[in-house]
Amino acid sequence: MPSTYHQRVAEEKRAAIVGAATALFLQAGYAHTSLAKVAEAADVSKATLFKQFPTKAALFDAIVAEAWRTGTEDGAEPPTGDLRAGLTALGTRYVALLTRPGMVALFRIVIAELPRFPELGEAHFARGKMPYFDSVRRYLEVEPAVRVPDAELAATQFLGMIANHVFWPRLLLLDYALSDEAAAHVVDEAVATMVARYG
Repeated sequence: MPSTYHQRVAEEKRAAIVGAATALFLQAGYAHTSLAKVAEAADVSKATLFKQFPTKAALFDAIVAEAWRTGTEDGAEPPTGDLRAGLTALGTRYVALLTRPGMVALFRIVIAELPRFPELGEAHFARGKMPYFDSVRRYLEVEPAVRVPDAELAATQFLGMIANHVFWPRLLLLDYALSDEAAAHVVDEAVATMVARYG
């Protein structure tokens, strides 16, 4: 079993690799980024990189997972009993994810490279979007203050109301900007719509 020191060193190297790979992917695209370039940028040996990430696809998976990390991967979700507060917490967290630096660029890479590398879309969906979607669906299934005949559809509706204002215009319009106050208003209105429909 590795010592605490060796574990820490491995984690630091992993973080360096993921950080370097993210920068290179965003700058040069998926096809033009090699594992050798990532190792050089991360200042690690190729052997170290291959030990952690044997393929470029595995490395991209890690980048997607990191981009969508919410800090609640241990399963902590909003407490039940207050639908408005629970949905507001989930909606606010979703805005924070969608507006992270590099998130739009990551989506653009996936879309641009999809015809040649369909696994990128699968990774982005399965490692990124789906876990967050599932957290919203699970919340709606256990929240006693809500009557949802189809939690999957309701979760899609809720996240869609937010993403349609907060994210998709940023993906397509280079000069689009949304203030924090406007984003909070989008969440409030999405929550109010859900409460009116399902509360």
